[in-house]
Amino acid sequence: MPYKRPDGRKPDELRPTKITRNFTKNAAGSVLIESGDTKVICTASIEDRVPPFRNKETEGWLTAEYGMLPGSTNSRKRRDIDGRGTEIQRLIGRAVRNIVNLNAWPGHTIYLDCDVIQADGGTRTASITGAYVALTDAVKVLDKDGLITGQALLDSVAAISVGIIDKTVLLDLNYIEDYNAEVDMNIVMTGSGNLVEVQGTGEKGTFTERQLSGLLKIARKGIVELNEIQEKALRKKVN
Repeated sequence: MPYKRPDGRKPDELRPTKITRNFTKNAAGSVLIESGDTKVICTASIEDRVPPFRNKETEGWLTAEYGMLPGSTNSRKRRDIDGRGTEIQRLIGRAVRNIVNLNAWPGHTIYLDCDVIQADGGTRTASITGAYVALTDAVKVLDKDGLITGQALLDSVAAISVGIIDKTVLLDLNYIEDYNAEVDMNIVMTGSGNLVEVQGTGEKGTFTERQLSGLLKIARKGIVELNEIQEKALRKKVN
């Protein structure tokens, strides 16, 4: 029998996803992204300095930090001490740097902070999807202040999880599905359809090229839908 999802979704169906801009007032850009029961606050903050390896006269920088709050999971999660958060924040930083012109805000660093307040799978992918929207608002602030010297955003970026359970290819895994998946994968893709990163593992066995093709196909469908959600959020007027 085909695998039946716990929440009744079709295999290629996203969880209900919502992006709320200006979620906090102090950062240049801030969003709450909700993907099913996963909720992440993504903020974009600006500092007028760059790391030593960047030329402050001509170059800017962008970096990311990620964390899960202790109350975000069923049992209290200890603050990151195992390096998992470091690996994820590097992924977020790589993903977003791929679609920006870092020299468009010379002498400034944009910090993307992604804080998981409730976790039910897909926290890293939701972080990337939300961080792009927060970044877009931060770039608008820089531009308003006359600090943008060229085209800052070259594309959009979003990410989604996919996996296989009982030979069924699934989109946007929640925690239970991720835990039980024979294969799970995180896909990062630009709005123009180019792949940024593919992280895939056979958790309980190997997988074929045909299955990989199916995973990429369903991921592309999901990311197109996420692009539309991002664009809808950015078109909405906010205070």
